[in-house]
Amino acid sequence: MEMENQTMVTEFILLGLSNDPHLQIFLFLVFLVIYVITLLGNVMIILVISSDPQLHTPMYFFLFHLSFVDICYSSVTIPKMLQNFLAERKTISANGCFAQNFFFLLSGCTEGFMLSVMAYDRHAAICDPLHYVNIMNKRVCSQLVAGAWTMSILFALINTLFLLNVSFCGPNEVNHFSCELPLLLALSCTETFTNEVVLLMSVVIFGLSSFIPILVSYIHIISTILRIRSAEGRRKVFSTCSSHLTVVGLLYLTALCQYMKPRAASSVVLDELFSIQYSILTPMLNPIIYSLKNKEVKMALGKIYSSRVSDVH
Repeated sequence: MEMENQTMVTEFILLGLSNDPHLQIFLFLVFLVIYVITLLGNVMIILVISSDPQLHTPMYFFLFHLSFVDICYSSVTIPKMLQNFLAERKTISANGCFAQNFFFLLSGCTEGFMLSVMAYDRHAAICDPLHYVNIMNKRVCSQLVAGAWTMSILFALINTLFLLNVSFCGPNEVNHFSCELPLLLALSCTETFTNEVVLLMSVVIFGLSSFIPILVSYIHIISTILRIRSAEGRRKVFSTCSSHLTVVGLLYLTALCQYMKPRAASSVVLDELFSIQYSILTPMLNPIIYSLKNKEVKMALGKIYSSRVSDVH
């Protein structure tokens, strides 16, 4: 079968989570609530950090940027997903699909690097408190955030440019709710070995570049915590890291399983569960985890609430 006789795909059909019309209405409401909670939670974190001078520290500077990334991350997939729950034809243009894939890789990778930067910040604060202010000065903080975005743009660009060399001539049904790269490559009618190698190598290189600093930071943090004599002191220090560790676990375990598992081990249900966890639930849970476990954020929220109440009265 010659390529010239084949029609190039101009749109993809996102099969989503279900074909049952009643279930789709239910899923629409569930994911709408998740998206609203994600937006409200992350906007709340951004506003609280911006408005409270006591939170103008490196830790909250990074949390501010993590919340911005979470808004971007969930907004790449959920609005289109919600639209398709109510649409008869669940389509996305080929260019729209490639763009969604680019921004999905960009925001997901930035999320990983921001968590890496936050681990380095905790390491500096706990292991070298006397020099913390000098180590994490404003310039360094800005450079770390810029570095996270630069590395992520490079990761997304490499994989998307290689994807543009792939031909799609049918089938055009993506057994998923978004245009994730491994699933798109499975639909190609040309050889995708190079793409798969590039994806695997880039996930390993960029994934390890963000994960190894987290691992090394926490090895040093844990060894420092164990040297603290009082149990109360150990508990206090560990509590400053527990939120970050929870978020790292939520993101890395599922994302690495999804992108590094062999295609033969792929299953539709598992792919969708992994994707929902790292691209939809993690951005929603981050502000909840940080606000519930962080006394300073809760105090800042309390201040805002009391000032609003006093303004009303």
